[in-house]
Parts: sequence; C-alpha cells; structure tokens
Amino acid sequence: MAMTFHVKTLSGLFVLLLLGACSFAPLRGTGDLGLVIERASGSVLVVDTTAKRQLARVPGLGDLSHASAVFSRDERYAYVFGRDGGLSKVDMLEFELAGRVMQAGNSIGGAISQDGKLVAVSNYEPGGVRIFDSETLLMVADIPADSKTVGLVDAPGQRFVFGLYDQNEIWVVQMKDPAHPVIHKFHDIGLQPYDGLITPDGRYYIAGLFGEDGMALLDLWNLDKGVTRILGGYGRGEKKLPVYKMPHLEGWAVAGDLAFVPAVGHHEVLVVDMTTWTQVGRIAVYGQPVFVMARPDGRQVWVNFAVPKNDTVQVIDVPTRKLIKTLKPGKGVLHMEFSPRGEHVWLSVRDLDKLAIYDTDSIEPLSEIPAQKPSGIFFTARAHKTGL
Repeated sequence: MAMTFHVKTLSGLFVLLLLGACSFAPLRGTGDLGLVIERASGSVLVVDTTAKRQLARVPGLGDLSHASAVFSRDERYAYVFGRDGGLSKVDMLEFELAGRVMQAGNSIGGAISQDGKLVAVSNYEPGGVRIFDSETLLMVADIPADSKTVGLVDAPGQRFVFGLYDQNEIWVVQMKDPAHPVIHKFHDIGLQPYDGLITPDGRYYIAGLFGEDGMALLDLWNLDKGVTRILGGYGRGEKKLPVYKMPHLEGWAVAGDLAFVPAVGHHEVLVVDMTTWTQVGRIAVYGQPVFVMARPDGRQVWVNFAVPKNDTVQVIDVPTRKLIKTLKPGKGVLHMEFSPRGEHVWLSVRDLDKLAIYDTDSIEPLSEIPAQKPSGIFFTARAHKTGL
C-alpha cells in the first residue's frame, strides 16, 4: 500500500510540474500581431498591436532596404520579400525563421494567393515572377520575362497580376493548376509601368506609368475588354518637376466611391471618382505624397511625404476634403499602418529609431516603441484583404 501511495504521489507531482512549465508559455492568438521591418539590420520586430509593445526581434533576413511582407491565411506566418532576392518565412508565434530561400538576385515585393497555398515574388534580376509553395518554400512555377516586374498583387480566382517595366505590359497569371500556369498578356499598356494596385474588391488592377502621364486600368472581370487608359493628366504634369520618391500606389485611399491619390512630383492629393475614373478634386498638402492611406472606416486619410519633408504627416477629413491636422513625428516617416479597426495608427520614424503610435480620434500621440531604422509596418489583418 505504501508503495502504491508513493507512485500516485509522484505521478501527481509530475502533472503539477508539467502544468507549471506550460504556464510559462501562455497561449496566444495571432489577430493582434504585426511585423515591422528593421531595414538596416536585416531583422524584423514582432509586435502586439493591442498591448502596443514589442514581443521579439527575429534576425537573419538579409537586405531589407525595400522589403515588404504578406501573411498566411491563419496569420501564423509572415513571408518577407528582401531586396537581395531572399524569401523568408517568419513564425509569428515562435518568433523565429521557419524557412528562407535565395530565389533571385534582386526582388521587389510579392503576394500570396487567394487560397494561401502559393507565394509569388516579383524580381528585378533576373526579371519575371517565381512562385513557391507556402508550406515548403519549394518553387512550383517560374514565369520568366525579359523585364523588371513590378506591382505584383494577388487577385480573386487564384490569380497574380503584375506589370513589366521594360516591356510596357501587364500580365495576369492563373494558378489554379500550379503545374500549368495560364498567362494573359496585355501589350502596349503605356510607357514603363512602375507600380500597381488592385481595388479592395479585387476587380480593377491599375498600373502607374513612369514614362508618361496617365494610368492603365484592367477590369479583371472582363479581360476581353483589354486595358483602358485613365487619368490622362496624372503624372508630373506639363511642368516636369523633380520627383524625389515615386508614390506607392498600394497606398491609394479608397473611401466610398472616391479614391485619394498621391500626385507625382506635386504637393497635392488628387481625388478620383471611381465610378467614372475621372479626377474630381485636388487637395494641397505639405510636400510630395508617398503614402495616402485611408482609415478603415474611410473617414480620414493620412499622408506622409518624400524628402526633404519626410518629418511630417497630415490628416485629411474625407467629407469636407480639408486638412484637419499636421503632425511632426520626426524625420524619416516611411510607412503607416492602421490597427484593424482603425482606432490607432502606427508610424515608422526611421531616423529616430522608433515607432510612433497615434490615436486617430483625437489625433494625439499615445506611445512609442524603440526600433532599429524601421520602415514597413504590416499587421496580420492584411491576411484577409485582397492585394495586401
């Protein structure tokens, strides 16, 4: 009897010890996580957007001087596209690299497919787009092109869409059968498409043109219609002004039927009616806009600027189309990201090595987080949005 009692006691102690050990690793969801690019050190921060704090730093991601990220459907993994051609898979819960491949010599972003099974990377060198299994990072398709590829986005129907800078084309790649990609090519769409975006509903792909004024519009519901030219005056305009940084078209702010668009080389935000794709207004701002981003409810638009005015952020009230606030977070504001429901906005302030967090109702600062030369900020809510 004594022996039996002793064994049960040891068994109970073992269970208690096991439960105690587990308590040091509490369960965590992924919905309030985010990833911040630290461009100078080749590392990323994993952050908690609810607690507004850093959770971990993950090193070893190579050249992140122009890096972006997308997320798996379950938000567990981030796929980071480095400028050196590296594709890195970051485990957002274990805070570690889950995989990394050097897939090209120079890449410029990527996208994840509608079903979350494929990750596509857009390349400058050797050009073209390469597509990988999101689980294993093994390449499943190589779409070669004699051109830099730009503006790569995912689209409904298991498709990827991108522009060819050197060939003046837009390609749509259908990936329902990864072993047999189907490519639709649209030629002579305008000179030097430099970036692209897809509307939030996934219907329209729009390419900005570096070589001429105007933009190219492709209706993904009606590919047989081909490419339509829109916004003929969009660009540097009649008076060619120096462009310190081309605006990121991903940052188009869509609010209802209106889009708020960064002007190229001018100190303006343009207002576009998306039912007719015509310009219906312009708003004077502090500098050359880079990102023009809408709060999730569409009530506000936040704008940051190219050098030498990249210490400033301005806020536009959408109903009145008026500037309502000018902020000075510090030199080197490179990126902005709203919390999923828009109550906060996070700013990367590169030259001050920090993230600045603002309340979007009061438009007052809330807190700061140290970061090493931060640039892109990406929250896991992007996993459920087309084109992000």
